[in-house]
Amino acid sequence: MNAEGLVEVVLPGKVEPEGLQIRRGAVPAAGPGQVVIRMEATGVSFAEQQMRRGKYYDQPAFPFVPGYDLVGTVVATGEGVEQGLTGTRVAALVKVGGWASHVLVDAADAVEVPAGIGAAEAETLVVNGITAWQMLHRRARIRAGQTILVHGANGGVGTVLVQLAHAAGVKVIGTASARHHDALRERGVTPIDYRTENVAARVRELAPAGVDAVFDHVGGRGIVDSWNLLAPGGTLVSYGSASTRDDGGSKQWPVIKLLGRVWWWNALPNRRRAYFFNVWAGRALAKDRFRARLRADLTQVFAAFRRGDVTAQIAAQLPLNRAADALRLAESGTVAGKVVLSPADHGPVGDGR
Repeated sequence: MNAEGLVEVVLPGKVEPEGLQIRRGAVPAAGPGQVVIRMEATGVSFAEQQMRRGKYYDQPAFPFVPGYDLVGTVVATGEGVEQGLTGTRVAALVKVGGWASHVLVDAADAVEVPAGIGAAEAETLVVNGITAWQMLHRRARIRAGQTILVHGANGGVGTVLVQLAHAAGVKVIGTASARHHDALRERGVTPIDYRTENVAARVRELAPAGVDAVFDHVGGRGIVDSWNLLAPGGTLVSYGSASTRDDGGSKQWPVIKLLGRVWWWNALPNRRRAYFFNVWAGRALAKDRFRARLRADLTQVFAAFRRGDVTAQIAAQLPLNRAADALRLAESGTVAGKVVLSPADHGPVGDGR
C-alpha cells in the first residue's frame, strides 16, 4: 500500500458500488491502549452489501469507511501497549473501517494470527468463523449425531459453519443453488436447491422427526418454515434478513420483526428455542467478557483451520482499488466463500480499472 500515507475506501451514501470513493490522508497515530494495523487482507461481507443501501440496522451516518474485519501487521503501538506486539500479524473485528491501508484499533481487540496462516486465509475466518462458531457452540450447542439445516451453505458464514459442524460429528443439510452442490457434497453436506425444490418438504423427507437446529440468514416469511422444521428440543438461529436486502423502508423493521417472532416463539411452551444472533451482543455491557469470548472463539477457529477441519474458502482476491468489483461480485450470488480485498498502491476505486 502507499507507504507515504493512509488510503481508504469511503462509502459516501446510498450508492451503487461504482459510487465508492477513495480518500488519502495521514496514517493515524496510536493513542493510549491502541495499535495501528497495516492491512494485509480485508473482505466483503453481507453487512457491506446492506450498508451501501442504508439497510444495516446500526450502521453509522454517511460518509464512512466500510470493512467489517481485517488481518494485518501491527506497525505502531500506543502508550500502555506491549511494544513487542509490533511486527505481529493480528486479526480484528471492527464493524466499519477495515477497507483501509492502515486501521486504528484498541490493542485488546487484536487477536494474534498463528504462524502458518496467511493473511487472506485468516481473513476468511474472522467474522465468518466467529459467527459460525458462536452460533453452533454457544447458541445451538450442537452435539455429535445431530442433524442441522444450514441456509446458504455455500456463503461466507455457511462455508465455515458446515465444516465446523461436520468436524463435530453433525449431519448437515444445506441449501444452495445447484452450481454449488458438488462442492457441498464433498464436504459431507446433503444439498437442496432452494431455487427449484420445496425446501421444507425435502427437509422433512431427510429428517422426518425434524432437525436439531436451523441456521437462517434469509429471514422474511421463510423464517416460519425454519421454525416449523425443528424437532422437539431444537434451536433456530436467525442471523440476518437477506430476503429483505433490496426492500425499501426502515432498516430496523426487518430486525424488529425477527426479534418479535423470536420473543413470541420462546414464550410458547413448545420445547424449542429461537435466537437472533448478533456477533456484537454483550459488548456494550461487558466489554472485557465480550473480548475474552471473541478471542477464545477465534482461537478455536484458527486451531480448526490448522487441523484441517476448516478450509479457507477464498471466492476471489482483489486489490483495494477494485472494491467496487469486489462488492458487485459478492452481491452476485455466483461465488462460494469470501471475497477478499488486499492492499493496492494506487488507482480508482469506483470504476474498477
